[in-house]
Amino acid sequence: MIGERLLELRKDADLTQDDLAEILKINKHSISSYERDKSEPPDAIKIAIARYFNVSIDYLLGITDDPKPIDQTTSVFRLPARFPRKALPELTNYIEYLMWKAHNNK
Repeated sequence: MIGERLLELRKDADLTQDDLAEILKINKHSISSYERDKSEPPDAIKIAIARYFNVSIDYLLGITDDPKPIDQTTSVFRLPARFPRKALPELTNYIEYLMWKAHNNK
């Protein structure tokens, strides 16, 4: 999956394999190998690719189709895997209540 995404990102940015190799400070053959899924880039290169194209690692790996990286200023609370979706409005109300309570207890 990373090969397909990398090829798409590179072409959308109007870059050649040589251009991207120079940007990432690796050789063109590595870019070609990654794009054809013949080899997988090391984690440091995945991070460099994600930063350069401003996409998430999850997007590169095909875990999500949303290319936007997570906003580092936003806190994320992971719900349990079996959390019932129909309970989300109640959870949201409770979070709002806790925020109100914290604000009013200052």
